[in-house]
Amino acid sequence: MSNVIDLDPQPDEPGAPGAQTAGKREQTKLTNRRAILDAAREAFGELGYETVTVRDIIRRTSLSVGAFYNYYRSKEEVYEALADDGARRFRPILAAQYEAATDFQSYIRRAIAAYFRFLVEEHDSWQNDAAQPHLRGQTPEMKAVYDQVWWSISDTLERGHGPKVDTEYLAGACIAIAREVGEQMLTRQPIDVDAAVEFATQMILGGLPALPRQES
Repeated sequence: MSNVIDLDPQPDEPGAPGAQTAGKREQTKLTNRRAILDAAREAFGELGYETVTVRDIIRRTSLSVGAFYNYYRSKEEVYEALADDGARRFRPILAAQYEAATDFQSYIRRAIAAYFRFLVEEHDSWQNDAAQPHLRGQTPEMKAVYDQVWWSISDTLERGHGPKVDTEYLAGACIAIAREVGEQMLTRQPIDVDAAVEFATQMILGGLPALPRQES
């Protein structure tokens, strides 16, 4: 057995020049994407979604036009990425509400309250009251949020011996109610988070007893 220690890193080792270069490239990509998203949020907030052009976004970065198109093909794609980014940041907040909830009712109230507070923070960062467009479909992170809500609803209902209802429909309805009430909440001055939470929560809880039951 050789006692020689190999001090020359191989290409696929973390300390190798090739690995360092690849790591730097990935970091550059992350930095550039973040710069584009930050610039887009600022541009949408100042000018409104309909008015903003790709060039308005690029001017707020140090990137060239060609560099921008390496990441996104349109302002619509950037907006979708912003929505995905928001959903990604909200997921751990949502998970914490499930962990702290004692039953279905407390989960719904906590989740909606957390979502509305998150909406207000996001709204403040956009600096503009103009309505933003609805996405035509779900981004991967938005789908992950739905899956998390569905699982949490199913589990809290089962643990609390709640009614056997279609939890997929229920999760979709809860998300839709929270989204629509949340958007209306943002149009009012002053914004009353507590009143919006109470309205959305009671609407969901009040409707639950009337839902059709599923076979066991």
